[in-house]
Parts: sequence; structure tokens; C-alpha cells
Amino acid sequence: MPRENSFTDSEGRSLTPDLEDEEPAFEAQPRPSMTSQMAVSPTYSATSPVGHAVRDPSFPTSPISSGVQAVRSPGSRSHATQFSTLSPWTKPTPKDRFRSAVRKVISMHRGTRFMSVGGREARIGAEPGVDPRRASADMQYGHIHKECAIEITDYSSVRVNMQRMKNGEFIELMRDDEASRRPAWSRARWINIGGVSWDVIKALSLRYDLHPLALEDVFHGHSQNRSKADYYVRHLFLRILCHQLSETDIDDENMFIAHMPRSASPEPFEKSVLDEEKTLPGDSSPSPKPQVSRRKRKSVLPMHRHDIHSRPTQLSRLVEKEGQKRSAAYTRRDINQLTLDELKRGERVDVDVSPMFIFLFRDGTIISIHSKSTLDFTAPITHRLRQPDTVLRTTPDPSILVHALLDLIVDRALQVVDAYHDKINKFERDILLKPQVKTIRRLHILSGDLILHKRTLEPIKTLVYGLRRYDIDRCAALIDTSDPSNADVAVVGFMSHKSKIYLADVFDHMEYILTSLDMFASIAENLINYSFNSASYDMNVVMRRLTLVTIIGLPLTLLTGYFGMNFDPFWAVNNNSDLFFWKIAIPVFFVTFVSALWKDFVDLYHYMQKKIWAKKVAQVRFK
Repeated sequence: MPRENSFTDSEGRSLTPDLEDEEPAFEAQPRPSMTSQMAVSPTYSATSPVGHAVRDPSFPTSPISSGVQAVRSPGSRSHATQFSTLSPWTKPTPKDRFRSAVRKVISMHRGTRFMSVGGREARIGAEPGVDPRRASADMQYGHIHKECAIEITDYSSVRVNMQRMKNGEFIELMRDDEASRRPAWSRARWINIGGVSWDVIKALSLRYDLHPLALEDVFHGHSQNRSKADYYVRHLFLRILCHQLSETDIDDENMFIAHMPRSASPEPFEKSVLDEEKTLPGDSSPSPKPQVSRRKRKSVLPMHRHDIHSRPTQLSRLVEKEGQKRSAAYTRRDINQLTLDELKRGERVDVDVSPMFIFLFRDGTIISIHSKSTLDFTAPITHRLRQPDTVLRTTPDPSILVHALLDLIVDRALQVVDAYHDKINKFERDILLKPQVKTIRRLHILSGDLILHKRTLEPIKTLVYGLRRYDIDRCAALIDTSDPSNADVAVVGFMSHKSKIYLADVFDHMEYILTSLDMFASIAENLINYSFNSASYDMNVVMRRLTLVTIIGLPLTLLTGYFGMNFDPFWAVNNNSDLFFWKIAIPVFFVTFVSALWKDFVDLYHYMQKKIWAKKVAQVRFK
């Protein structure tokens, strides 16, 4: 059964087919090329099938909590009809029963390999991406839940409609095709989601057919991952790191991240044909539960719908056990990070770094997902949409809204740069007045933060440049040139020409931010070097003074030791008074003093000579 949001070839066939797809008796008919329909659509159309033909209305929100439903994609509906839904009350043939048993054994083997000893190595090379159509995905991502703030904005040049809702309302809206359909007057729809929750993202993915690799970046991303732009057939995916000054309330921005290897994809959860049998018409007795022999070993994967609701399976226990091991490892890492943050607390610029995910569809739909559970970050864009004279309203182009989000992220980063500028000026003043170890420590912390922010902000510049320069080329790469029907298809990028003009301003701001960070990092390093050089110079001055005192006093010390000898007879003492000592000591002192400071006297003479010469030149030039 091909999955439409898995990798597909030019004819729409899944490149990662399930077991029954490999059986010749159940091969589905080839479908028209997806690339020619989606990748090169010449204009943004409100009636594009991207937002309305990708979800099966009968598919439940949660296969585990909504009973047992066959996980079928829309493209494989005819396939499923041939196999199980052609006649619900028809008994399966012996051949079908045999194939069902084979699939059970293979699924058990997959589950055993998935959770075997050394599972981390066993999952290397697994199918990438997060497919919400797989029921086992709920077992791995169902714990990611957060009360999200969701805002849906439909707008055109003459009208705007905004509605806010919570998780439950949004999920019900996504399941209803008619209610979720965009109004005819709307040129663009912006779905703004604050917070990352599995139930919301799953409903959104089933509704708009988000690519599995994009979902993997949403759930497996790290707060310090590089910003990037990925081009897919149905949509453009952007992941940008947002930098803003921290407020009083600290959001748990990393709570939604699934700490597991990116290659650990959930195994497919298949339902047996025997479990799809229904009671005959008129028979009100419930279907009997399957009798499981006690001699058989307990299965790793749930083999019946009653296993999901009645008792935990061995797979769920193993998943929970391995999750606890991973949690312990990440807890140790978090403790170390918290310790470092506590040591760095003080004169520091507190910056919140959190990812934002943006999906741009060709039908005019824009989806933005931010890790925080509020919509305060994007409030300026919402305010601009309410005003009819803004660029967003006068030009209801979805790519202009993407530019507005990027510009907002860059403007927040500019505030961070200004805060660092103030800190650098303060530390520079303290260093020039009197270098202290405390100030040097703060400069060291500030320098490390600047390097970190440069690493996270520089990819945004590359992303903006790629949207301006390589948008058409990357869209052209999505076209299957081996298909003759795509020979004359016009290539149109996701970003309009007007948005690229405005992106040039964002690129200039990013250039200013990065050059400022480089300058601040250089100033911090120079101040640290200046502090150590100043301390070293002061130490050299002290040592020089001590050396001069020692040199000057050494002859006097020798004379004092000589005249302090108890010789008998002692001519210098017996025949002279104490004046004889000073007659010898004073000339020796002056000779030693001049000899030790002769180079300083010469340097002072040359300095005064240059000073007088420079003063004369200035008087002659400006006379």
C-alpha cells in the first residue's frame, strides 16, 4: 500500500512499499505524474488540490484511540477495496489467511529487530521521516502534547477573517473537508500554530500531506540546528532559528523534542484480514475475541485490536524501557548544561533561541509552527494583516507573508545585536578605567555567546540568499525529466519576484548582523588581550623598578658591608671619621644611578626632541 507522503517516483509509486505492495496480485494501477501537477504550478490557486485532496475523510485522528481502522492513503483506496472492503461480510479465502499469517510473522520479526539488544545499531538505516499514517507513530510521539495557541487567518486585499482555537477545535476542523475549506474570496490562508503537539501536527499533516522528512525535522530537531530550506513536490519547508531577548517567563522550548536517532522510524503497524471481519447483517452478537494459546510466546507487536486497549504489549514495554535509558542519558547532559548556565549567570545577554517551521504551498496556504505556546512572537504580522494599507494586504501573495516572517525573525535578531553592543561598550569602559578579573570573565562568556550566535545566524543568510537566487533552479530539479509529459512544463518557483525584491532587504540586515557579531567578537578578544597585556606590562614595570633599586643599591651595600667589618687595625675607620664613608658612597651612587638610567635619559631626550619638532611643524603649516 503506497504512502503518498513517503518518497514516490515520477508515476506516484512509493519507493518504500509495504509488504502487500510487493505482491503481484495486488498491484495498484499507475497514477498520473505528481510532479507535473504540483511542482510547477504556474500560479497560486485557491482551488489547488493540495489542501483538499490529500486526506481520507474516514481516517481517524488517532488509530490507537479510535478503534481499528485500516491505514490507507488516498492513492491506495482502490487497492484496499480489492483486498478487504469489497464485501465486509465475505469470509477470507485460505490464500488470504495464509498471507495474513505471513504478514504477522514478518511484523513480529520487525518488532523484534526494532527492540533487540543493541537497538540503536539495529535501527541504523531505517526508513527516514515521520509518517503519521502509521499507527505505531502514536506510540513514539503520542507523549508530545502541549496546549497550542492556533490562529487561522484568511485574507485578501479587501477582506480579512481571523479565528482562534485550541487543539480539539483545530483537529475537528482539519477532519471536516467543508469546514476547513478556504473561502472563495480568500487569496491566502495563514495557519499560525504556537506550540508543538503531536495531535495537532498529525491532523495538520493528514490534511495537507506534509512531507515525512519535514515532520522529522519538526519532532527531531534541536534548538541549535542550522536554518535551512527544503524543496518538496507539494510544499516548501523552512526551518529558521529565532533569536530574541529573553523575557521573564521562560518557555520549555525543548520539551517537544523527541530525543531519539533520526534514523529511528516507527515500524509499520498492519492489521490482519481476520481482524477486519464484521458481523453479518442482523447478527447483533459481538465478534468473539481471538483465543490465544498459552504455549505460544507473547508477541512483540500487538496482533489484535483488543491488545491495544486491554493490556500493554511487549513492544510498548520495550519502547518505554529504552525511552527511560535515553531520558537518563539526556538528563545527565541537561544537568551539565544547567550547571554551565548557572556559572555563566550574571552580566550576560539572555537570548532565547527557538526554531520556527514554515510550510509554503502553491495553493496559497502558509503554515507556521513556533515552539512557544503563545503567538506573541508573530503578533506584529497579525497586526499588519488587520491594516488594509500594508504590503501584506495590498499584495496578498503568500510568499510575501513568508518574507514578513523572515523579516520579523531578522528584526528580533537586530534587537539582540543592539543589546550586545551596549554590553560591549560597558565592558570596554570598565577595562579602560581599570582592568579586573571579573570583567575579563564576563568578556570571555560574552565572546563564547557571540561565536555561538554567529554559528546559528549565519545559515539564515545562506537561506535568504538561496530563496532569492536558487528558487527556480530547485523547483526545476523537482521535475522528472524522464517523463515526456513534463517536457514543456513551465518552471515557477515558490517565491514571487516581488518577494525576492523584499528579501534583498532582509539579506542586507543579515549582513549587518553578521558583520556586527564579528566586530563585537573581535572587540571582546582585543579587550581580553589588552587586559592581559596591561597586567603583563604592569608586572614588567614593577620588576624593572625592583631591578633598578637592586642595581643602584648594590654598590652601597658593598661599601656598607666593607665598613662594617671588625678588622683590627682598620685604617679607614681608625684614621677617618664617618664622613669618609659618605665621600666614597655618594659618588658611587651617582655613577651607578646614571649608568642604570642612561637609556631612559636618552629615550626622554629623543621624545622631547620629536615633540618640539612636531610642534614647530604644526605652527609652520597652520601659520
